[in-house]
Amino acid sequence: MRSVDERIARREFVHRATAMGVGLGTIGSLLTACRREGPEDEHEPLKPLGPMEKELAIYSWSDYIAPTTIPNFEKEFGVSVTYDTYESNEEMLAKLQSGAQGYDIICPSGYAIPVLVALGLVARVNRAYISDWGNIAPLFINPVFDPDNAHTVPWQWGNTGIAYRKDKLPITPDSWSIFHDARFRGKMTQMDDGRDVIGSWLRYGGHSLNSIDPHDLAQAKAEAITAKGNLKSYISAPVKAQLISGDVLVAQLYNGDTAQARAEQPNLDYCIPKEGCTLWADSLAIPRSARHKRAAHEYMNYILRPRVGADISNETGFGTPNQAALPLISHPVPYPTKEELARLEYQRDLGKATAEWDQVWTEIKSA
Repeated sequence: MRSVDERIARREFVHRATAMGVGLGTIGSLLTACRREGPEDEHEPLKPLGPMEKELAIYSWSDYIAPTTIPNFEKEFGVSVTYDTYESNEEMLAKLQSGAQGYDIICPSGYAIPVLVALGLVARVNRAYISDWGNIAPLFINPVFDPDNAHTVPWQWGNTGIAYRKDKLPITPDSWSIFHDARFRGKMTQMDDGRDVIGSWLRYGGHSLNSIDPHDLAQAKAEAITAKGNLKSYISAPVKAQLISGDVLVAQLYNGDTAQARAEQPNLDYCIPKEGCTLWADSLAIPRSARHKRAAHEYMNYILRPRVGADISNETGFGTPNQAALPLISHPVPYPTKEELARLEYQRDLGKATAEWDQVWTEIKSA
């Protein structure tokens, strides 16, 4: 299981990726116009991939796979698999940008994918080799970050809402306003992550969690500073243990982490705030430089099998986009209802406004 801190790092991918060669002032235009030299085949017909290779190199998050996933794949397909890990999207991007050509599968977060596509770093998926595509839930088809799933196969998903101890609270939280309630001062936490914290207060104010409007951001900053007076801390990785022990009663948290903690503390519950929150998804993609594209496609198809997908989510605690796997998961993360989905929103690149967001987050933390 990846630590919360590891997953947080990916939320900050775009603005931190600037240090890896994507200029702050140009990242927005990269998403809409810029193309690296060489992707002229982006709209050409896909060619057959040829015979199966005997090797496959995967580059993904640590503790984000079941113990049986790779051994069973190796045994069935006669492929030798290497599995290297990274702790943030920008670390993965930096390696790809540096010219690394040793990887056949990567696992980017949703809003990292447009940058990878714009830079010409990922190849299109040849759907002819994905026979189990029909197992994917409609929610994950044609996502905003990869229209028509041209470059990705869904891996895991989740949202960022409110975890709470229902046995110790006199009320049932349903709003970000819980963090304004002084009755629980010192017993609440929010994520140590600017996108998640500012985004929560933007939604509280009725705005998109991707807003770059100065008025919206000023309002969100004021709400966040008010809430800060009631927080134990901005904290991420240790919060599950603190919820289990009762040191923290309310926390901004991922639904998958809450599900894991609930296995130890059944009095934990979770809600999607009525104002809305973040929906996130990770996917598998194939670097353009991959040497073993047929094996990569076979692996993508393999993880869409119901049993394989179920084993992965049983291990990670996160939701599976593989709807055929749901009956095989011990504690499945349910897909959002239509009403819940209306309140969920993907994070998107902030472009040039990243600097303004950084400043707002700095001011919140120093207040």
